Amino acid sequence: MQQLKELMSRDVKVISPDMTIGEAAKTMRDGDFGMMPVGENDRMIGTISDRDIATSRFAPSPKARMPARRFAT
Repeated sequence: MQQLKELMSRDVKVISPDMTIGEAAKTMRDGDFGMMPVGENDRMIGTISDRDIATSRFAPSPKARMPARRFAT
């Protein structure tokens, strides 16, 4: 059985709160991430999940350019 430390990474990928939802979705897709932290000034200010994006009525529209901070929970 693997230990958690064997699965974890110190090179954490973080989404900027100013990144658009479209950019966040692409980053998550490219990295095969279901959830990512949203960070600013070396602090985590929230998270965003693929479900947050998928269930958002803004995802397929021009509003996909909205900053991630609007969706971080």
